[in-house]
Amino acid sequence: MQGSRFAFGPFVLDPDAGTLLRNDDPVAIGHRGLRLLAAFVGRPGEILGKAELMDAAWPGTAVEEGNLTVQIAQLRKLLGPAADGGEWISTVPRVGYRFTRAIEQLGGAKRKPLPLPSKPSIAVLPFVNVSNDPEQESFADGLTEDLITDLSRISGVFVIARNSAFAYKGKPMDVRGIAEDLGVRYLLEGSARRAAGRVRINAQLVDAVSGDHLWTERFDRSLEDIFAVQDEVTGKIVEALLGRLRAPPPRHRPKNLEAYDLCVRARKLMDDTPQAAREAHLMLTRAVSLDPDYAEAYRWLAMNHWMGWVHSGGPTEPGRSAALELARKAVAIDPHDAGSRWILAYLLAYERSFVEADQEFATAIELDPNEADTWAALSDIAVLAGRVEEGLEHICKAFRLNPFPASWYYLTLGQAQYAAGQYEAAVETLRRDETYRTSSRRFLAASLAQLGRLDEAHAEVELFLVGNPNFTIHHWATTEPFRDAATLAHFVDGYRKAGLPE
Repeated sequence: MQGSRFAFGPFVLDPDAGTLLRNDDPVAIGHRGLRLLAAFVGRPGEILGKAELMDAAWPGTAVEEGNLTVQIAQLRKLLGPAADGGEWISTVPRVGYRFTRAIEQLGGAKRKPLPLPSKPSIAVLPFVNVSNDPEQESFADGLTEDLITDLSRISGVFVIARNSAFAYKGKPMDVRGIAEDLGVRYLLEGSARRAAGRVRINAQLVDAVSGDHLWTERFDRSLEDIFAVQDEVTGKIVEALLGRLRAPPPRHRPKNLEAYDLCVRARKLMDDTPQAAREAHLMLTRAVSLDPDYAEAYRWLAMNHWMGWVHSGGPTEPGRSAALELARKAVAIDPHDAGSRWILAYLLAYERSFVEADQEFATAIELDPNEADTWAALSDIAVLAGRVEEGLEHICKAFRLNPFPASWYYLTLGQAQYAAGQYEAAVETLRRDETYRTSSRRFLAASLAQLGRLDEAHAEVELFLVGNPNFTIHHWATTEPFRDAATLAHFVDGYRKAGLPE
């Protein structure tokens, strides 16, 4: 039912968008009420038990049954009587509740196509692993990611980021629909087979507007030639899109294929759980030992140190120092790698080396203007510097390059919206399911508090502190890289109103 809307009486509920309309006018409905209503309309006529409903409204949280009773009463009041004077939701004594009215399931609201950029635009779809060995899935993914990185460094091309490209992994390839979703004209698709020291790659470049195949080629080479094949594919695509070859500075390629495989597997785990972060740490440490001059492995290991401490409640001095040292080493090995540059810039900002951080961000953008993560990280730092409008522009640019991003983009957007006083927009952003793996609830609680919705704010604080039991306003305010006293005061004010611990 994902993407569906539900019509009943004068109402239309869109659970994904988090909206309820009455005769096309928005209805102010709380987050819990929205979740309960979605559960009811998804199974009209069925009796839903109290435990099931409490799990729908408070997922993963133990609450008193009285909370459900209050929410049902508020929902009934909000909906009012049905057209015949009856009720929408009936009580089944000692069991639960039932939605009693007819529901019409509508199609999802069609996503508005993104406008095409002024320069040639492309997405590299996940290459299909056509070997009989599922272990080679990571190899095919790594090939896709490397081609995205190679193309991204060409200033004359607009390139969709990895997260958004991989949203289509394993799904039927509707070329025109995907291009509309991502706002690009061209798609690269292909397959890879790796076996017995050989690699076979098929690739084709498609114009999604006309349906024409602009270029297609098959490569059958020794595995040791894989990076030369990547360079050749990139060159062919750039030549097809721009009319002539415009080679970027050469990338610093790994010398050890086992180290490369480990790095490919590890970078998939970077935005995941603390357990996954520990697994990634072992992989990256092994990759560095196998190939001490592998810049990308050092870059991801730097972020792994950083995220490992973030998962524990915030980076401590040893973790920050180790991360910074690793990021500097990555840049020293490969000065042309934009990913290493923005990670170094971000860590430098937390060390309050702001001049150097700003220089590194500028260099990262010059090296790769399509690196969406750079723009998202820069948004975070700009907002804390008091350049809120600039921060909003940066995160919007990141979302355009990466329409289906990692969860931390939503935290960054919500933070910028809060800083701009756009509290309703911040609440909408931070209540998305994607944010719940992040520590974004602190911004959600502050936004709700600024709107005067203190009960909701206090509930979000309780949930936030379950995952961040050591959080204090003082520690956060002294460790975040603020450069603007008024912006800092604004965040602290929201935290205090929400009831976060001093």
